[in-house]
Amino acid sequence: MRMDLIQPFIGSLDTVLAEMMKAPPKIVDLTMEEDGYRKKGAAALVCFRGQVEGRVILDMEPSAAAHVASILSEGEVDPAEPLVQEAVCELANMVIGNAVTQLNDKGFEFKVFPPERVTQEQFEKAGQDSEATILCFETPSGNVHLNISMQYHHRRANERMPVAVV
Repeated sequence: MRMDLIQPFIGSLDTVLAEMMKAPPKIVDLTMEEDGYRKKGAAALVCFRGQVEGRVILDMEPSAAAHVASILSEGEVDPAEPLVQEAVCELANMVIGNAVTQLNDKGFEFKVFPPERVTQEQFEKAGQDSEATILCFETPSGNVHLNISMQYHHRRANERMPVAVV
């Protein structure tokens, strides 16, 4: 997996979490996995297609997700409330938006699909077809996991090139 594809997501999550949690997060674990991934809490999946293909999963422990939901709603939120899942999707939007801007500035062309909720079954399937880089960010409210599986397709970059007709 190319670092220039995943670094914007790592940096973006670090920045967004630091702003949301009012404290800098700390990366406490980095793993590469090829098997299914076990969900830790509320999670959002964002898929990419085109020159860059793959997916990013933002998975938050219940306490961290509830904290973000409380900040976004400006009131206390119970971890079991549906608003928590919506907050995780909104946080994923923020992170992905920042990262996609950086990738677009580097000339990558791809389509981004909106964040969607993730079930444990989707998690298990997500790791079966590709290698994923998984980072664990420690925050004062709980851990946040970033699961990235992306690749760059050179052939896609050339598909739109004009062809000379003789």
